[in-house]
Formats: sequence, structure tokens, C-alpha cells
Amino acid sequence: MKQFISNTSISAVLFLALFTTTIHAQIQTVEDDFEGNGTITTWTGDDCNFNSNLANPHVQGINTSATVLEYQDVGGQYANVRFEVANTFDLSTDHVFTLKIYVPSSGLTGNQTNQISLKLQDGTSGTPWSTQSEIIKPLQLDQWQVVSFDFLNDSYFNLDPTSPPPTQRTDFNRVLFQINGENNNDLVLAYIDDVLYNGTIAADPEYNLLVWSDEFDVNGAINSSNWHHQTQLPAGGSWFNGEIQHYTDKLDNSYVDNGILRIVGKKETFTDQGETKQYTSARLNSKFAFQYGKVEVRAKLPSGVGTWPAIWTLGKNITEGGAYWTTQGYGTTPWPACGEIDILEHWGTNQNYIQSATHTPSSFGNTGNLGGQTIPTASTDFHTYTLVWYPEKLVFSVDGVPHYTYEPATQDANTWPFDAEQYLLLNFAILPNIDPGFTEDALEIDYVRIYQADPLSSTTVASKQLFEVQIAPNPASDNTTISYHLPRTMDIKLVIHDINGKRVQTLINGQQSEGDQQVQWDIKNLSTGVYFYSLMTEDGVISGKFVIGR
Repeated sequence: MKQFISNTSISAVLFLALFTTTIHAQIQTVEDDFEGNGTITTWTGDDCNFNSNLANPHVQGINTSATVLEYQDVGGQYANVRFEVANTFDLSTDHVFTLKIYVPSSGLTGNQTNQISLKLQDGTSGTPWSTQSEIIKPLQLDQWQVVSFDFLNDSYFNLDPTSPPPTQRTDFNRVLFQINGENNNDLVLAYIDDVLYNGTIAADPEYNLLVWSDEFDVNGAINSSNWHHQTQLPAGGSWFNGEIQHYTDKLDNSYVDNGILRIVGKKETFTDQGETKQYTSARLNSKFAFQYGKVEVRAKLPSGVGTWPAIWTLGKNITEGGAYWTTQGYGTTPWPACGEIDILEHWGTNQNYIQSATHTPSSFGNTGNLGGQTIPTASTDFHTYTLVWYPEKLVFSVDGVPHYTYEPATQDANTWPFDAEQYLLLNFAILPNIDPGFTEDALEIDYVRIYQADPLSSTTVASKQLFEVQIAPNPASDNTTISYHLPRTMDIKLVIHDINGKRVQTLINGQQSEGDQQVQWDIKNLSTGVYFYSLMTEDGVISGKFVIGR
């Protein structure tokens, strides 16, 4: 594909341009029946083996399902199986977790108390165990049983005694199950099924609509419709961070060859803008800017001391001489207030370590907001470097394996300038400690792809006609009424989320009778803006948009 797949894609991009600030709030259940019908996809074992697709070895009693999760503590002191959700649980409204479990007596060693612990943690913390709140329940052996963990009414234990009650916490996004305690090396075999949380969570937007790309499938010069060569030297005649190269628009510093963009750092004497330097390279700015979405870049990196390739973004509003968007009249904000997102940086002095970071007014330069991972073949094979930019967090990964999430607890101009458009930069810098034997190397890029949410998609999975949901007035300023028709008596939940997917209010949570229903919604204490209602029933979910205007 080249730039835009077709006229249809061009239309999609123009459509998105009109709606870049509209994020359709989504919700999802938290459940897994281990038969392909659940929403939990992040099962992980710590010091234990697990199999989330095991044929049920005990089809009996209350559980005749075909597939279960096998939990096998093979002697680890802290064995547990766990999962994470995209956003945090709101335990103030929904606070019960349930599961089915079978523990065969033949699978145990030692004399541990037969029990199961459910632990809630903040999985984004560097020390998630320190955030833990735990409920312990007894188990019977050799039978299926339902175990319930109620963080409002059950006795719980906070590892940090100064922590507030779980129902007042807003940081839990990780759930762990541990059987028969810890600090022992005994063996435990168990089977788990039908894991369920009695509420819902805000789901991150799905960025699956390709809105801009370059596949680099035309040999020669880069596509000038997509890229701008940034060559103007900063004041003082040298690039930032002690870089010693000239960035040029010469063909031998950036070109496409056999489907690969090559950004080439070279050892050569070159004079430009009155300055003579001994190295050249290229720095490309995308002529496409965007707010929120997913960036994927498949790349192979140069190697060696003194090489410094980067794939990153800057605010479209940056005031930087020679930057594309500054030349187009958008430069209003200096760095770092414009925000910088480093998707990938690689220093040859730390070969194969991939780092991601953010630079904001609250932390910049030698920023503390960073993380990374080691990729042993970073300079010999292509890998996919990904940023997912949500309205409230940034997630960085390589080949689908995350290594850093930036999600400040307080989001303001100092910590979160990432509420406006950014553009992409690709460059290969040369540092003063460059290996004397260096002559030439390249940052090679197979493709660049940017995805955003499809404004035409819907989270509705039930029939609007069946339930006849209406909300009026819309927009409103003080009160509104949500009306719907139920075809039969059923359990329903009616939830309100804000534009970032955070639950604002639960209006209904319980059984309602067949027929016409009306719910009065008092909105006087809510801020002006866009909200979303979601009517959840056993038949599906209907979501819609609501505007508060004053």
C-alpha cells in the first residue's frame, strides 16, 4: 500500500479530520469461561504453570463445561496466576469477583490450609505487591464449588495498612489468584473456570482504521507528499544533545531501495549553513499530524558506539526553526511544553537495549519517565516498534511485548501535553563518541503505519430496534430522560461514561420488568461536555452519545 490505500481511505482520513477529538467511550465485561467467550486475554503465571485451554478433567456437579484453566504450583514460593484489564476497576459500585474451582486432593503435597486468595493490585506500579488488597476464602477438596470475593462486605487485608478501603481505591487493574498460600514449596494442582467480575470497565478505544502510512515501495527519493527533510541548524550551529552531524536532503542520506527506507549516517566532510561537519545523516518530519491512535514502525537499527537512531513524535505546535509544522504556521509552543514521545531510541553504547520515554514540563531532558527492553537482534533483524496513544496513557511495545506505560496520576499541562496533535520524526544522529572506525550505517524502515478509531464503528451488539432506546432532551443542561422498552423481564445495567471512558455514574443495576421503562438523569452537577450511556442486558449492549451544554 502507498500512503492511502485507495480513495476510500482518503475519505476516511478526511472524515477523521472532522472528528479527531471524539473518542467513543466503550465498555466491556470482565469474564472468561475458557471456551472463547471471555474478555480476559492476559493470563500470566508467576512461579507456576498454567493452561487456559485444558479439557475439563472433572465434568460433574455444577460444572459440565468442556474447557477450564489448569493451575499448577510446581513449588514456587509465590505461585499465582493473574490477569490485567485495560483500565481500572470501580469497586464503589461493583465489587464482587466469582469463579468456580476444583482442587483434587491427589494434586497436593504438604499440610497447607486449603484456601484461595484473590489479590487486587496496581499492575502499573513498579512494586505492584505493595498496592495489594486481598481476600482469602476456604476450599473444599474433590468437588467443584463457586467462590465469591466481595470487596465491600468480606474481610480483606491491605498489605499497606495506610491504604483506604478497596471500594475507595481507583488504581486496581490486576487480579491474582493464589491457592494454599505462599512462603512454601508445596505442590498444588487446581482447575479454575467461569471467572467473572460483576461489573464492567471502560475499554480502551480500538485503533484499527489505517489512516496514514508509507510502505516505501517506490525506489529512489522519499515521497515528498509524506515527508519533509529538516535540515536547518538550531541557533549556535549544532544539533541538540551534542550531535555532530549535518542533517541533509541529499539522496545518499535518505532513499528507498527495494521496499526499505534507508536513513544513512555517513562519515564525510560536508559544509552547510556556514558550518563544516565530518558526518551527515537525515531527519524526516511527517506531513501528517494526529491525536490519539496507534503507530507501528517496522525497523532494523544501526549499531556501534556513537550511533543514535530514533523514532519519535513532537507536538505539531512546536516552535522549532526548520520543522515542517513550524514552517506551516503552527509554531506556538516551545519544547518541552509541546510534548515529546520517544517510541524508540537506541544508543550503540548500550547495544540492543530499546528505550521509550516521554518529555513534558514535569520531566524532560534526563527524564524519569522511561522504560525499555532488550532485543538481541535489534541491529540484525526487523522488529515492530509500537506506540498506542490513548486519551489518558501511552503504551510502548516491541513485537507486541509492552515494556513501558506512561499514565500520570494527575494529568495537566505539566504532565500531559498529549491532548493535541503530534507528528512523527525519523532520524539517525551521530554522537561525539562515535567509533573512529565508523564509516557508514543505516536506520532501515520497512513501513510506517498510523491507525485511529473508526468513527463509523459501534460498540452496539444488541438491536436498537429491539430495545428502542431514546434520550431526550439531548443536548440538555439540567435533567434528561433515558427511555427504552424491554421485551421481557431481565437484569440490566445502565452506566454513564465520560469521553475518556471513565465511569461517571451507574443509573440502574438490577432486574427490571418487561415493558416501557424511563430513567430520570440529573446532570446538574456534571461538567459541560460529551458523555456516553450504555444499556447492558443479557442480550448485548447499546451505547449512545449525550451532550451536556450550558
